[in-house]
Amino acid sequence: MIRLPAELIPTIPEPARRVVRNAIWAYGRATAPARPLPDFLVIGAQKAGTTALYAYLRRHPAITGPSWKEVSYFDRHYARGEAWYRGNFPNRLRARGKLVGEASPSYLFHPLGPARVRELVPDARLVALVRNPVDRALSHYNHEVALGREQLSFEQALDAEDERLRGEEERLLADPRYFSREWWSHTYRARGRYAEQLERWLDVFPREQLLVLPSEELLGEPEQAHARVLEFLGAPPHRLETYPRVFERQYEPMKPETRARLASEFAEPNRRLYELLGRDLGWA
Repeated sequence: MIRLPAELIPTIPEPARRVVRNAIWAYGRATAPARPLPDFLVIGAQKAGTTALYAYLRRHPAITGPSWKEVSYFDRHYARGEAWYRGNFPNRLRARGKLVGEASPSYLFHPLGPARVRELVPDARLVALVRNPVDRALSHYNHEVALGREQLSFEQALDAEDERLRGEEERLLADPRYFSREWWSHTYRARGRYAEQLERWLDVFPREQLLVLPSEELLGEPEQAHARVLEFLGAPPHRLETYPRVFERQYEPMKPETRARLASEFAEPNRRLYELLGRDLGWA
């Protein structure tokens, strides 16, 4: 199966990626009036399968969107403005008759994400993937290690998280141009408290516009999960020949005592999530 550019990004060196993206952004901004806003957003969570889901969706003949995953407008690039955001999407001629969408996994977590999305695309369909927060935290940590943005051990990073994040959300709320490296990279535990994040979205969007999908279902039953998302988006049924796992990596397993610590910490947030969803996901 041919891979999408969204799946190839990590193989491109950062300097070259920056040059290519800046050129695309400049052209896109100049042609923004001819480009639509999205019909749907995959809003997160990070390390929960958003890359795989977006790759599956982009193979649908009636779905289009940016070739590059993670536009990150409603969190990281909001100060660039609507014209910049439109510039990431295909023009109306290419998008005619198709659903337009994008996937940026930090939208779910950003404290201003729901209000910003509501203001610009109030009718957008929203898809949130949630993964066992214990496993998500370790995957996130190893992602940051691989990028050279984390030098602490996993346990040290967990212990340092609260201090690293002190005051960062307040700065994000106060200045739309502010980018927090700590908030972006070192939120291993915070991003796993899904209920409080989903509640922020449900404060401004009706429940029927939000689909919450456990990533374990996308991994274990990808065809059924894919079909469920397509139905939610209003896209015609479309079955892929294969559903490859995207960016699956192997790394050292978590220490049993660390897993027990995190399982205990997430017990109450998970209970709140199960109550919100009306189902028990069986995470431990």
